[in-house]
Formats: sequence, structure tokens, C-alpha cells
Amino acid sequence: MNKLLVLATCAVLSVGNLAAQSEPLNLKDITSGRYYAHRIYGVRPANDGNSYTQLSEDSRRIIRRSFKNGEEIGTLFNASTARGPIKLEHIDGYIMSPDESRILLQTKTKSIYRRSFTAEYYIFDVKNNRFTHLSEGGPQQVPVFSPDGTMIAFARENNLFLVKLLFDNAESQITKDGKFNEVLNGIPDWVNEEEFSTNCSFTFSADSKMLAWIRYDESKVPIYSIQEFKGSHPTLKQYDEYPGTYDYKYPVAGAKNSEVSVKTFDIKNRVTRTMAVPVDSDGYIPRIQFTSDPDRLAVVTLNRHQDRMDIYMVNPRSTEVKLALRENGTKYIQESAYDALTFYPGQFTFISDRTGYQHVYLYNLNGQLVRPLTQGNYDVTTFYGYDPKTGNCYYQSAQESPLRRSIYMNDKNGRTRKLSTETGTNSATFSKNFNYFMNVWSNSTTPYVTTLRDGNGKTLSTLLDNKELKEKVASFTGQQEFFTFTTSEGVQLNGWMQKPKNFDATKKYPVIMYQYSGPGSQEVADNWKIGFSGGGIWESYMNEQGYIFVIVDGRGTGVRGSEFEKCTYLKLGELESKDQVEAAQYLGTLPYVDKNRIGIWGWSFGGFNTLMAMSEGRPVFKAGVAVAAPTNWKYYDTVYTERYMRTPKENEGYNINPINRVEKLHGNLLLIHGTADDNVHYRNCAEWAEAAVQANKQFQMQIYTNRNHFISGGNTRLHLMTRISEFFKTNL
Repeated sequence: MNKLLVLATCAVLSVGNLAAQSEPLNLKDITSGRYYAHRIYGVRPANDGNSYTQLSEDSRRIIRRSFKNGEEIGTLFNASTARGPIKLEHIDGYIMSPDESRILLQTKTKSIYRRSFTAEYYIFDVKNNRFTHLSEGGPQQVPVFSPDGTMIAFARENNLFLVKLLFDNAESQITKDGKFNEVLNGIPDWVNEEEFSTNCSFTFSADSKMLAWIRYDESKVPIYSIQEFKGSHPTLKQYDEYPGTYDYKYPVAGAKNSEVSVKTFDIKNRVTRTMAVPVDSDGYIPRIQFTSDPDRLAVVTLNRHQDRMDIYMVNPRSTEVKLALRENGTKYIQESAYDALTFYPGQFTFISDRTGYQHVYLYNLNGQLVRPLTQGNYDVTTFYGYDPKTGNCYYQSAQESPLRRSIYMNDKNGRTRKLSTETGTNSATFSKNFNYFMNVWSNSTTPYVTTLRDGNGKTLSTLLDNKELKEKVASFTGQQEFFTFTTSEGVQLNGWMQKPKNFDATKKYPVIMYQYSGPGSQEVADNWKIGFSGGGIWESYMNEQGYIFVIVDGRGTGVRGSEFEKCTYLKLGELESKDQVEAAQYLGTLPYVDKNRIGIWGWSFGGFNTLMAMSEGRPVFKAGVAVAAPTNWKYYDTVYTERYMRTPKENEGYNINPINRVEKLHGNLLLIHGTADDNVHYRNCAEWAEAAVQANKQFQMQIYTNRNHFISGGNTRLHLMTRISEFFKTNL
């Protein structure tokens, strides 16, 4: 679970005709998506620099639109007219070839884990308006075009395959040792997918003559078994008489990881080689990528503690290896270092927090620093790209405030130009030549506004403004404000508060605190995602019931520099829970807050910190809800946990956990978990519950059959939010 981040997922439904608010908010409307804010998804900049492509709303067409005004200027694919072996009613997604002459059409998508899925792909020839099977040997994973567009590599059942388009789509199998729960070729295992945020681990050379991939041998990784029942939505009919299990490889903290190696395949000579990459025996390879030089394969390695990152340049034929860059992190390397790694002709960029803040650096392929592309006492939060022709760097940062995001361009002389104009949170999608960009802006009271702009930031067209939704929610949204306070330890923390619309300062209100609190996360930010379900909508529902809502980002959260973020290292939960307790104490001093009626809740890491805060020792919370909560970090996976905690044998900080602190639990608690959570296993809930029973601590529990970490499907999310809402109404 990358950063253990959980977002409330709502159905993508039309807002429709939103008349003035006449009735109280209800949970069915909130969880069904009635207040969903429209966004423009799937925008892909086209080669011409003046247009972009996207899938139509009915998923039947691939449209080309102008970057100047968003107008439709062509249709690349139309399911109604395209000719092929079957009738396509719609497609789930698509992949353009490098020259845009062919398109891979994605159909019959089936999810595996968070990022991985199988699908049946078809190769569509734009000029001939025809499509054919990519492969008839079974569903495929992560197909990739070669740079020259003449081949497609894909994974199936843990092996790699190659299709040559110039040879009548001739298919050949590259690897044959792939096997479920044993060996994976070119696709990551569960923990590498989840924590390194990737579902593809193979790459073509720039001259399309070589293919390289990561081989994961997970044969020695322990198996975790999830019990599955018949259930509903979906119904697993095979378990009608007896339950079954789903068994997969999941390395808990300190356990054996997959052994990783790098292989290359000479496509013409059909020779496979193993690269002599000096990765630690228990280390990781989070990324591989061919550079602009066909003889240089970039291989990124991490040691198990994840405080050292090496970038090696490997010759795919001779297997010669040269170290290009070594980055020694303070405590640990942040994920952005390899996640934002981008290669250009003869150069590459990556993000480092070596100055105490995250910034972009430009290197040549020999590993020599060319120059920092950004610098200052602020974090770069998204890197959009570097233009080798002009030397300009485009990025999003928190330069104005940790609570806000703006779009910037730095030129080769170090001069900075702000390209976004609105205050709040801006994100961008740039054209390939950086002459245009699509800007999406929101703040805590304004749903997403999407505009098209030129390279200097001038607004050319407004595509979407969610005006109707904004007017609708304005009729019931509570009074919002951002605030700061200083803890007893002298730490200033940022907070957000939403009061009832008819707030009366002479009254005493109960307070519900929501938090996530995980390393590098952020909940207190000036954007429409504020609150659990966005826009403070569910919080507004609770406002109508007479509650004030508060979110506080404690120590360990992000966008305030690496020192603030990494201060929780080796002791997850200790400082984070202290900060939530002190936030509650601060709120209790406010004249309109009833200090005896303060609750707290959170999901995932937020659930963990709810349990930690309620058992911190200072009895400030009357009630709390912990959803899908880790209860002891020794039950969680190696990559995430050890990044912040090292291994259980090395760190006594693992003893600081909700199970060991259960004797101090104070307040009424509701514990919620899905039995099929592949991320934070149900065992976390079961083990904490047993500890609470033996400590004679009463609590309530809600279990959801066959539900994963997101706890949704059918009527599940409505039931969940009703359960949480009614629990707080009863106990506060």
C-alpha cells in the first residue's frame, strides 16, 4: 500500500440537475456519487505538440482534441465503424504506438492487485481502420511498443512474449520459467508492485534491438492465505459449500524478499543474458530503463534499508556494469527519487531531498551533475518535464505554502516563472513541446476547474468548471477555515476545520477529528480533496447533525521538508499519536468546543494512528473508529515498513504499537476491517481484538466479507459510512 493511502472511492456518476438544497444531506446520495466533481481523465499529449487524445465518455471512440480550445479535431478510433474479428461495444483503455499509426485497444479488463490487471488487447491500424488480436493465447499484461513501433512485448502468466508486426504479428515466447508464486518475468510481485508503484518491469532499447527485464524469484517468500467465502457482489459460487483460500507471496517485515536479477534478450540472435548488477542479496531493483544510448541500460538499485540508491549503466550485450550515481539518503530515500527518474538524449533527471527539500537535478549519462534545475526552501511535489532544446524545467511545487500547489517553469539561467494564477492547488498536463498545458485547479470550496493555457500560462479556454456542483454544495457546506497551533513541544502544526453552516459561537459542539498521518502524506491542503470524500461533503452531513470536523497533519506528514517528514523514523506512531492528542487538547480550549466530546477516526495508517492516539495515555477521546488498521508493523510488508522502521530484529520501535498499548485504551471504539484485505491483512484486526479481550477492554467490531482494503462493492460503502456516522452520533 503505497503510503498506505486510502481515498474514498465514489461511483463516477453525473451530477445531473442539481437544484437548490431543499432537504438534508443523506448518506445514500453521498456514497452513490451524486456530489462527484467532474474531471477530464485520460489526456495524452500527441506528437504534434498541438493536440491531445482521450477516450470518449461512452468509451466507444478515441478522440483528438486541440490544446488551444479543447475542440474535437478528429477521431482516431470508432467502435461503430472499426473493422475486426469481433464487434467491440466499447474499450477500457488504449496505448498509442510511438508514431501514432497503431493503437492497442484494451478490453475485458480484470484487476489483480492495486495496479496490475489482465486484459485482451487488439492492434488497431489507424489508416486502415482495422484491428486484430494482439494474441489469442490468453489475456495479456502491460503490452509495450518498441521505439520503432514494429514490435510489441507483453507479459502473460509470468512470462514475456514478443509480437513482430512486420511478420504478420508472429508471436514468440521469450521466457518459459514463469510460474505463479515462484517466478515472475517483467512484472513485479505483490510487494514490488504495491510499494514501488509500478506494474511493468521490462523495457526496449532505443534501437529496438534488445529487451531487458527484471526477474523476480519469490519461491522462498512466505505465503499468506486469505480465506474467501461465497459472499455477494461479486458472488463466489465455487465457495457455496466450503470456503476457499487465495494464497499469494507476501513478505512481512524482516522476512525473505524476492531475489531480483536483470536479464536481456537479443531479439535478432535470440540470446538471453544475465546482467552482473551488484545489487545486494536482499536488495531491490525498483526501476530499469533503457537510455537514449542503446548500449546503456539504467538499473536502479536500493539496499534493504533503502537509504542508498545506485544508478548503474549496464551494457546489455557485454553485461559490463558502471556505477553512474550513488545517492545516500538521510534515514531513507524518498520514493520520488526513482519514481520521477526521467531520461533524455544523453541526460537524465531525478528528485533528491539532499538539501532538506525535494528538488530536481540534471545529470549526464556518466553520472556527472550538470546543474540543479530547482532550488529553495520548498518541496517540488511533481516533476512535469525538462526541455533539452530550451533548458527549461516544468514542475509543481509548494513554494508559496505547504497547503498550496502552483505550476512553475525554471529556465536555464535559473529564473523562475509562475505559470498558474489561481490560489489553491494546481496540476498540469503539458503538450509534448511545452507550448500548451491543461491546468486543473481547485481549492477547499471550489470543485475542479479545467482550463487550457499557453506555455506562458495565459488562459486560452475553460473546458470544465463544475459550476453547478459548486452552487449546489454552497447551500450546505459548513464554514471552513485553515488554522495553526503550537504543541507543548514547540511544533507548529497545520489544521483544517469545518463548522456547521448555522454555527453558533455561544454553543458547545462535539468534534470529530479525521487524519491519515502516514509518512509523507498530507490531508490539510487547500484543494477539493479535503475531507474523507472530497469537498467536505460527508463532513457537511455530520455538520448538519451538530458536529465540528477537524483535520490536523502531525509530524511525519509531507511537504514541509525532509526533517519534518523523517522525524518519525524508527518509531512510527509515537510522535504522530502525541500530535493528535495535543490537537484534541488544543481544540478543547476553544470556547465553542465540548472537550468531553471529541472523537477521532482514520483509515489504514489513519486507523493505526487512531488506535495509537486512543491508547496514548492522555484520555482525550471519547470515541474513535479505526478502519483497515495495521496494529503491529511486524505484520506489514517489508518494503514499506522497513523504509521507516528497519527490521524487527534491528529496532525496538516495533514494540510501540496498538496491541502493546491496549491496556491504556480509553474511549468507545469501533474496529472495522475487510476479510479479504490483501494489503493490511485481517490478522491485524484479529490480533488487536484478542489483545483487547484479554485486557478486558470492550469495543465494537464491524467485519466486511470478502472486502479488500477499499471496502466497497454493492451496498458496502453505504453500510460502512452509515455505521461510522451512527457510531459517532451514539457515542458523542
